[in-house]
Amino acid sequence: MSNDFFVHEKGICESPYIGKNTRIWAFAHILPKAKIGENCNICDNVFVENDVVIGNNVTIKCGVQLWDGNIIEDNVFIGPNVTFTNDPFPRSKKYPESFSKTIVRQGASIGANATILPGIEIGRDAMVGAGAVVTMSVPPFAVVVGNPARIASYIGSGRDDTFFTTDNTSDSKIVQSRVKGVTLHNLNEVLDIRGNLSVAEFQKEIPFIPKRYFIVYSVPSEKVRGQHAHKVCQQFLLCLNGTCAVLVDDGVNRQEYLLDKPNKGIYIPPMVWATQYQFAGNAVALVFASEDYDPDDYIRDYDSFLLLKNVDKTP
Repeated sequence: MSNDFFVHEKGICESPYIGKNTRIWAFAHILPKAKIGENCNICDNVFVENDVVIGNNVTIKCGVQLWDGNIIEDNVFIGPNVTFTNDPFPRSKKYPESFSKTIVRQGASIGANATILPGIEIGRDAMVGAGAVVTMSVPPFAVVVGNPARIASYIGSGRDDTFFTTDNTSDSKIVQSRVKGVTLHNLNEVLDIRGNLSVAEFQKEIPFIPKRYFIVYSVPSEKVRGQHAHKVCQQFLLCLNGTCAVLVDDGVNRQEYLLDKPNKGIYIPPMVWATQYQFAGNAVALVFASEDYDPDDYIRDYDSFLLLKNVDKTP
């Protein structure tokens, strides 16, 4: 607790749990049990309920209400008139046993007039576009827009297709990505009037002998696949029909690639975070895996991934 914070003469702050250098402006109302960190800016007409935790260096613009169950981590920006909710089926004078938790992870930004449904998580450094209606959790670094909100891109990834050749030669080509260990493969392609053919050899163009494969298809365009890393398993991805975007992330570098031909492949080694999204044109993705299925081999939480990679996640 600290008394080194500012409350405007027309603001109401009933909570003693306010961090140093935080500023609370006119017509804001902070209930007694709310916790707000240091160096925050709580603008006019903000309401903060009791079971709310706000981290350090958070900016909350005018007209925002934070309800029981909302958790706002460090360095978050919340734009004007953003609407949070904490009960998926509200009724007057009827209260749930507990309110849904909604978490906004560190560094995330939420644009003006966005609506955040209850029980979801906005990932670290994600960005929610103005007016978006967020009905599902948002992955780290994702940019989401629209109603319902869909992933439009990823912060700092930048789609890069220059690694893939554009000629029609039959020679296979393998190029290193700037994401450590990831390689981009232009596989052998033979064009023929009778039909085209692409071929590759395991342990040559594809750098392992697979123990299994799986096929991903009929994915709605707004859905996201992957969003995990493997401790041991290696994977090789192809898009046999249609297109899909593949995001790879080693904890330091992040890059996005478009698979739009069946002879374009991506090798993903262990300990690389991978996401597939923007499935289009009745996309069919084929994935070869070096290991049998083992749920313990998956890393599904990005912060846990960074911890295992020994990457400092602080801004």
